[in-house]
Amino acid sequence: MEVSIAPSWKQVLQTEFDSPYFGQLIQFVKAEYAQHICYPKGREIFSAFSHCPLDEVKVVIIGQDPYHGAGQANGLCFSVHDGIAHPPSLVNIFREIEQDLGVPYPISGNLERWASQGVLLLNATLTVRAGEAGSHQNKGWETFTDAVIRTVSAEAEHVVFMLWGSYAKKKIPLIDTQKHCILTSGHPSPLSANRGYWFGNKHFSRANAYLVSVGQKPILW
Repeated sequence: MEVSIAPSWKQVLQTEFDSPYFGQLIQFVKAEYAQHICYPKGREIFSAFSHCPLDEVKVVIIGQDPYHGAGQANGLCFSVHDGIAHPPSLVNIFREIEQDLGVPYPISGNLERWASQGVLLLNATLTVRAGEAGSHQNKGWETFTDAVIRTVSAEAEHVVFMLWGSYAKKKIPLIDTQKHCILTSGHPSPLSANRGYWFGNKHFSRANAYLVSVGQKPILW
């Protein structure tokens, strides 16, 4: 399994990589990829960490599982490869950006363009078996990604954490709320969005306003 992680992440996460739980996790993942179709591709599992170095993080968006449909997951939460139909949650994210900022709905659902500007698109679980949502949960990924959230909180300054839905909101205790900006709302999934818990949260304009207030460049959403 190829691993591509920016050097700034390797330095601070080495303790995790050296931990027994992480070794067991990687053995599990290798076995799953050998025996089943799994997503994302092996080389894309750590895409969030290759596209967005720790020293460039401005915004953190937390998802739960990678997409489990063919060709969708690309290692960045809520993101899909170019040419792939946008899943419902991503559609609602783009619609909110359209309403909030007047940015036209994009053709591509590939969010590498956000990651390259300092948006860490972090799923709590980095792999999944095809067609089986949650199949790689509670195997060690959450221990690792919780450590990532704690690391961003400790090492970075003035980061915007976008926590959508009850699962993401449970990560608040990992974050120094005096030092960073926490934005919470319902999840962009249709179930939540159609009940009025997503649209109108204005997270994207609010994130940019905060970044500008602390002397950072806003994100081109």
